[in-house]
Amino acid sequence: MKVEQLYTGCLAEAAYYIESNGEAAIIDPLRETKPYTELAEKNGTQIKYILETHFHADFVSGHLDLARKTGGTIVFGPTALPAFDAHIATDGEELKLGNIIIKVLHTPGHTMESTTFLLIDENGKDHALFTGDTLFIGDVGRPDLAVKNNLTKEDLAGYLYDSLHNKIMPLADDVIVYPGHGAGSACGKNMSLDTISTLGIQKKFNYALRPNLSKEQFIKEVTDGLVEPPQYFPKDVVLNKNGYASIDEVIINGTRPFTAEEFLIVWDSTNALVLDTRSKEIFPKAFIPGSVFIGIEDKFAPWAGALIHDIQQPILIIADEGREEEVVIRLARVGYDNTLGYLKGGITAWREAGNEIDTIEEISATNFEKLYHTNPDTVHLLDVRKESEYNAQHLVGAENFPLDFINRNMSMLKKANKYYVHCAGGYRSLITSSILRSRGFHKVANIQGGFKALSETSLAKTNYTAPTTML
Repeated sequence: MKVEQLYTGCLAEAAYYIESNGEAAIIDPLRETKPYTELAEKNGTQIKYILETHFHADFVSGHLDLARKTGGTIVFGPTALPAFDAHIATDGEELKLGNIIIKVLHTPGHTMESTTFLLIDENGKDHALFTGDTLFIGDVGRPDLAVKNNLTKEDLAGYLYDSLHNKIMPLADDVIVYPGHGAGSACGKNMSLDTISTLGIQKKFNYALRPNLSKEQFIKEVTDGLVEPPQYFPKDVVLNKNGYASIDEVIINGTRPFTAEEFLIVWDSTNALVLDTRSKEIFPKAFIPGSVFIGIEDKFAPWAGALIHDIQQPILIIADEGREEEVVIRLARVGYDNTLGYLKGGITAWREAGNEIDTIEEISATNFEKLYHTNPDTVHLLDVRKESEYNAQHLVGAENFPLDFINRNMSMLKKANKYYVHCAGGYRSLITSSILRSRGFHKVANIQGGFKALSETSLAKTNYTAPTTML
């Protein structure tokens, strides 16, 4: 028997490969199939099952392509209603995989179809629990992503409490817990940096599994402090439930190389978004006017999903040479399949063709400090971190303008003002600056190094200052 966790940091997502005696199962695969088919081929196994813990909201699963390529059976838990062929398992059903058994445990709460898979080893011992978004390390799944049909988040939290207490907590303490996500995922609110634990450790340290926690207290604690989920979440649920284009077709379409002239023609004819994925150090020095920066090096896919409201939006790519396919795949992971191609030769080719370039002003924290002290009343400082980050510690005079909700709040800004923008380290603030620039805000300056750099100047204040709303 072999169990391997395939963890993807950008999405804080864990897929799993399980094998026994020549047969394999994949749990919650990402969109691209190659990592799983290559692993099975390397180990000489046949993928028998593709197990889905639920209809995911934060990424598009690769179950359909993987089933088509391997002949594996897609398995969902009870109450799931996919629009494609799949085995809908019953609660307690046992799936034989080589010399081991995978037992289906229906654990509604995060969603109503949420299911946990219990691995029973060759000796008949409960060995590991693949919990999806039901149980995380240090947390449990949020109960507000599948609210519908008269169900409230409190209703779902009640189901989750029952699932944890009736199906999971009675299992032995030495059962290994393999969750669907780790810290950084929007599917929970208090996840540990660890991605593997044991049930005994979780019973001891996970706030939601305290033995004296009543159902009413659990519902209150699990639903308290939930922030609005990213706008693409319900759209990915629909794709996972109803189906999507083959990843192979998406890659072929998205990696078409265009000359600068061809790029312009496609841009004009499709009203595409030009997405620049280069580093935050390179982008502000020279970019195509009207393009938007989301760097590939950070939380690229979640930010693309949070900020690009139309999941069918045509997208043209600016990427470092050799990373074009990676960009297409990472966009497809969150359901953005309408990539049209990329600019061959990048910004160099754009310049050589005689096209204009744009830049974004950047200012060091030290120089901003001097500017602020000289004339603080005229400085408009935007802190684009999350509200929770801002409330924990921020600079006096800064206005909270979270990047997550920039599309909703854009009307609060005035084009006559000059805005100085910062986040924690410079990534989100440059995304914000590029969006503002693309929408006609020409007086924007990105503060290099973000809050970390600013906190080392005399501007830093550790006390809480109540957020204001005037921008």
